[in-house]
Amino acid sequence: MSDAPLDAIDDVVGVLTEQIEIRFGMSVDQLKAAVAAAPTANSQATDVVKWHGLLLESQAALERAEDTLVAALDGQPSEVDDPTMELAHRVNAAVTARDGRAMVVRWLIDPDARGKQDLAARRLTRLRGRQGPAVPTSPPPRPATTQQQGRSLAR
Repeated sequence: MSDAPLDAIDDVVGVLTEQIEIRFGMSVDQLKAAVAAAPTANSQATDVVKWHGLLLESQAALERAEDTLVAALDGQPSEVDDPTMELAHRVNAAVTARDGRAMVVRWLIDPDARGKQDLAARRLTRLRGRQGPAVPTSPPPRPATTQQQGRSLAR
């Protein structure tokens, strides 16, 4: 079996980087420069750049944790000791963090992602502004008090 499909699956950052470049029609470095020059020009691009940076940080932390674990396992006898097991837990936590950030990036670059239509509708409503008051502005009619009821009956 070839390692190519596994490399493609394992290279989460590479796949998402390629998708970002396709989505925005420029390299990630160009996108970062554009966002740095005008951070408020395109909020989607700004969000993608931010989360892509966080994803890169997570990937680097994962790679360091894996390297540390591999080094510890190389020196282990047949049974794994507690400190090495703790390193394995750190790798699992780093994978979880990286995958969570990858999910955010994937959601940000997918225009048809679940929940985006509702989000777009809310943003459009905010941009258009309200056409009228959100609640009635005139006070509701007050119920008659017993003294007022008596007067109206006497007339």
